[in-house]
Amino acid sequence: MTADQELQVIVQQGKEPNPTVQDERNSVSSSQTEVSRSDMYKRWLRVTVYTFFVISGQTVATILGRLYYDNGGNSKWLATVVQLVGFPVLLPYYLMSIKTHATTHRDGKRTSPRNRVLVYVVLGLLVGADCYLYSIGLLYLPVSTYSLICASQLAFNAFFSYFLNSQKLTPIILNSLFLLTISSTLLAFNNEESTSTKVTKGEYVKGFICTVAASGGYGLVLSLQQLAFLKVLKRQTFSEVMDMIIYVSLVASGVSVVGLFASSEWKTLSSEMENYKPGKVSYIMNLVWTAVTWQVFSIGGTGLIFELSSLFSNAISVLGLPVVPILAVIIFHDKMNGLKVISMILAIWGFTSYVYQQYLDDKNLKKSHGITTTKSPDPPEAEESSWQSK
Repeated sequence: MTADQELQVIVQQGKEPNPTVQDERNSVSSSQTEVSRSDMYKRWLRVTVYTFFVISGQTVATILGRLYYDNGGNSKWLATVVQLVGFPVLLPYYLMSIKTHATTHRDGKRTSPRNRVLVYVVLGLLVGADCYLYSIGLLYLPVSTYSLICASQLAFNAFFSYFLNSQKLTPIILNSLFLLTISSTLLAFNNEESTSTKVTKGEYVKGFICTVAASGGYGLVLSLQQLAFLKVLKRQTFSEVMDMIIYVSLVASGVSVVGLFASSEWKTLSSEMENYKPGKVSYIMNLVWTAVTWQVFSIGGTGLIFELSSLFSNAISVLGLPVVPILAVIIFHDKMNGLKVISMILAIWGFTSYVYQQYLDDKNLKKSHGITTTKSPDPPEAEESSWQSK
């Protein structure tokens, strides 16, 4: 009986979990949860900063572009150059941050220089052509109509993302796209077109067609950028984002500068500066800050593609479009009407809808990781059952 009792005690002790091992597992699980939660907060903080960059950069740059044309500027190629040539302001920040991000994601196979150059050249050519088309549209179209047509870039991006990036068009995303598009479409019914009296019907049609083409091209560029990160560059790091911005801007800037000299518009720049209504200093400051704010927009847009998707980046871009007429009330003394208020409300509603979809995606991703984590300690039990079956 004594031997049986001792055997029962040994078996009972074998069944009881080891408190030390259990505590270690709980500690590891708790630390993993804290790290995951911290990473999630940091990610959404970056998304918030990028969103601010997109909206503020695009809004200020568009207002400055309108001021350039309204005050006597008339060079479409110069308006294109300033959208692209501001990328050197990023170089100091880029160089200081290389060491910080140099060790991140070094596992993947490095892309060949030929493929990398091909990506930058193709995207640079598309961006250069896109910016020129946008410059024509902003010259000939009123701000409200310009914003309306630019909103179509979201539909173009959804189309290209569906085929190039396997983007799922859920009902919530479709609702967001519909609301964001309608919010800008309402601006077409605004009758306060103070600048349209100086534009002929032919110029208006030209501006309309160019802006539609530019919107389609911009949607394609965003989808191609996301595809390049996943399929060609294969390393989603900070340095890759900055390389994408700098080298694509370098190629696009070269294209726009060549266009400026090939079109002979550079010959009229001196007289344009002399006749600029606010003066020479204002002329230079307008061009400089337009270049800077477009680079702020570029950082935000590329960062959102890096963190989420090209479709989300475009949705944020469309969200900022109704802000331009709102600021025009203050700067250009336009009248605020109910149509503009409704447009802004719909834009915020659509943006909130899209963010909610991103929240659901993150929640589902977290659940899937939670299932994987809880099943990870199970292999010993599986080995035990496998041994018993033998």
